[in-house]
Amino acid sequence: MSLKEYLASLRGKTVAVIGAGISNRPLIPLLAEAGAEVTVYDRATREQLGEFYDTWAERGVTFSLGPDNLDTLHGDIIFRTPGVLPTEPAIQRAVAAGSELTSEMELFMSLCPCRIIAVTGSAGKTTTTSILAALFQAAGYKVWLGGNIGRPLLAEVDSIGPKDIAVLELSSFQLHSMVCSPDVAVVTNLTPNHLDKHGTLDDYLNAKKQIFRNQSPDARLILNQDDPLSAPCAKEAKCSIRWFSYWERPETGVFFRRDGTIYHTRIWRKTPIVAANKILIPGDHNIYNMMAAFAAAWELVPPDVMAHVAETFPGVPHRLETVAVRNGVTFINDSIATSPDRTIAGLKCFKEKVILIAGGKDKGLPFDELGPVLCQGVKSLYLTGMAAEKLRAAVGDMPGYLPAGPAIHMIDDFDEAVRAAIGEAQPGDRVVLSPACTSFDRFKNFEERGDAFRRIVTETE
Repeated sequence: MSLKEYLASLRGKTVAVIGAGISNRPLIPLLAEAGAEVTVYDRATREQLGEFYDTWAERGVTFSLGPDNLDTLHGDIIFRTPGVLPTEPAIQRAVAAGSELTSEMELFMSLCPCRIIAVTGSAGKTTTTSILAALFQAAGYKVWLGGNIGRPLLAEVDSIGPKDIAVLELSSFQLHSMVCSPDVAVVTNLTPNHLDKHGTLDDYLNAKKQIFRNQSPDARLILNQDDPLSAPCAKEAKCSIRWFSYWERPETGVFFRRDGTIYHTRIWRKTPIVAANKILIPGDHNIYNMMAAFAAAWELVPPDVMAHVAETFPGVPHRLETVAVRNGVTFINDSIATSPDRTIAGLKCFKEKVILIAGGKDKGLPFDELGPVLCQGVKSLYLTGMAAEKLRAAVGDMPGYLPAGPAIHMIDDFDEAVRAAIGEAQPGDRVVLSPACTSFDRFKNFEERGDAFRRIVTETE
């Protein structure tokens, strides 16, 4: 079915769209112009939606706004935003009453005419997705990048050709109720995350597993052989498995050998891809990301193209991104590090101790493992935001914190914390923003936080 045919089937139906954010902004006009009776549900006010509200209210779209916007939720079809899980009581009531639940991403996947490669995981999924897009582009494919990265693709689905490739990053929120799965699914790793939203680890893990649970037998699943939570997913898969590993050589997949080279292996016959020390982006976690991408793209991208991309791929903004080098001081934006394990992975990339800016809104995750890493890898710690005291306790209350532990500075204002860290830095230092928390106490997202860091660094002499 084409998008045009699907939209034609909606004429006269009642359609609810939960969320008027980025993922649903292109969807709402499509539905309204197709003749559906559209109601948009959002926590925002009319004033906050601004011109978007004025335009589409005038064209017949109904809006239910404010904190109680879901109280009247109903519709033949409900498109949910990723930020509102299907466990929301209002959604469950509507589904029990007969509503069909879907999302912009799920509809895209069901209509997409080309091969879909999708990536999920607790860490590394954005970088792995971006590497995959770079691999396929370098190999000559037309690539459509979307999901939790790039742009909403549904409005463009009728422009996608069967020989193109769609590369998607999928979050646990997007996957939670999804009933379709990609041709190739990649799970980078699984660690406790977003428990403030999911409530339990089981709910989070079950959402992630939706990426492969509906795969056909001729599909493929890429798994991290070294990861204790994602490796067992192989027992639940209905398709073939390819592994990637830093420590072991799988029968089929990609692995890192002690000679410093990344290899592909199939039935124990190995093919060299690239020396790890030639990978442009730093850190062992990026070796994992490269291996995951190589395993997913192996039969479609030649090894020499893989090596070229590994040696030239510059990384993703807000992920250990060098934003400036000034007066011998390097400023690194790792705003994507919204959980303790992401900050731990980032700090392990540096041989010397750094000046670290951390804090924000925590996800309900413990900082127990982060505390020792901060003591070992940070010489001066600037804490800001709602989780500042919790982070301070993770470091300052550790046995043996003094005398070797970092100096701790509690500065509530983000801008002031960054400027204070800049003021302390001497030639040879690295000033790193790696918050271990979300940005939602004062920013819309981690991108806005990273942009603020970049702006302050640029403006501060």
